Amino acid sequence: MTDYRSVRGMVDILPEDSALWQQLEGVAAAVLQQYGYQEIRLPIIESTQLFSRSIGEVTDIVEKEMYTFADRNDESLSLRPEGTAGCVRAVVQHNLQQTVQKLWYQGPMFRYERPQKGRQRQFHQLGVEGFGVATPDLDAELILLSNALWCGLGVQELLTLEINSIGSPQSRGLFKAALVEFLSDHREALDDDSQRRLETNPLRILDSKNSETQALLVGAPTLANFIDNESRDDFAALLAMLDAAGQPYVVNDRLVRGLDYYNKTVFEWTTDALGAQGTVCGGGRYDGLVAQFGGRGTPAAGFAIGLERLVLLLKGLEAHATPQADIYVVTADKEAQLHALPRIEALRRALPRQAIQAHLGGGSFKSQFKRADRSGARFALVYGDSEVASESVTLKPLRSEGEQVTLPDNQLSAFLAESFAEKIGE
Repeated sequence: MTDYRSVRGMVDILPEDSALWQQLEGVAAAVLQQYGYQEIRLPIIESTQLFSRSIGEVTDIVEKEMYTFADRNDESLSLRPEGTAGCVRAVVQHNLQQTVQKLWYQGPMFRYERPQKGRQRQFHQLGVEGFGVATPDLDAELILLSNALWCGLGVQELLTLEINSIGSPQSRGLFKAALVEFLSDHREALDDDSQRRLETNPLRILDSKNSETQALLVGAPTLANFIDNESRDDFAALLAMLDAAGQPYVVNDRLVRGLDYYNKTVFEWTTDALGAQGTVCGGGRYDGLVAQFGGRGTPAAGFAIGLERLVLLLKGLEAHATPQADIYVVTADKEAQLHALPRIEALRRALPRQAIQAHLGGGSFKSQFKRADRSGARFALVYGDSEVASESVTLKPLRSEGEQVTLPDNQLSAFLAESFAEKIGE
């Protein structure tokens, strides 16, 4: 056992799981391209002030969870805990807000918290952001885009859309004052975490997981009674669009999200398949953030997906395993291996979409066929003494699809191309 181990909460993604990550990333890239979103690649380290100003000084992220350090110039830097702040910084820095921007990014984020299933100190997010559209059709598109991703991955039945309007900063301030007044009269009935939040971030008490606190909130003022008319109208228009698109949703009037920059619409995609870590995707509108970073006032909205939690959902599906290969090449000896090598390379050029894995390291036919079967390949290509002598190849189906056949080398690529085309068309 080595003395060197990964840092707690920062895990390796092993080959047995990386196929699921690649599947997720491929489907996401295709869906985002279909909706007209372009990738932006952002640094993982930013100025600490960027996050404290946008996320909020008194949020759990800034107070307790950020990885912050001083560099050699004594400048305070932080590993990014989320992606929106850096994306907005890039939009302002490069003056991208002059036109409508539809952007996406993915990569590692960092928060110091207790590692558990679906929650790590280094975790990965896919973020999608739209800039320059003030109307709720942007909100609707973001929600429908996220649903298209769930459908592409086959997890749509496991996720529920929860949605709410938190109004303008002004109307939310009036609600916050009324909520604090109510909860202050019941301070002793609150759990310890909610008592602390009463002084710092009282809206987060609304999504407390403590059952006694939730029971107390039944009699509290409701945000819906403080929403300004513009936010109310935009929310009604958004719900009408979702209804027209046939998108189911649940209005959750206690949904507030945890970051200071949100206004108007907020939403989450939740699941009951992951225990306590039930939020897979969250987002909303943040119309004031670009101006807060020194840019021209620009409306914006976006969302972020916790990729570890999405991978856990994919793992829970039946038949989630992705084959390592489509074709596995078995050779009798070194002479057969040398004979097969240029033919395998030519086959890879002829069939660029198929994964062709050649057995390495020698071994008996029996052991090679065991590896071929474990690879998930549809076919094994066998080069033995007779195949080498006759410049042919034996093609053995590994998934009970037809009979074993021996073909001349020059017919193999056409035969396989037709076989895989038929499979795709089923």
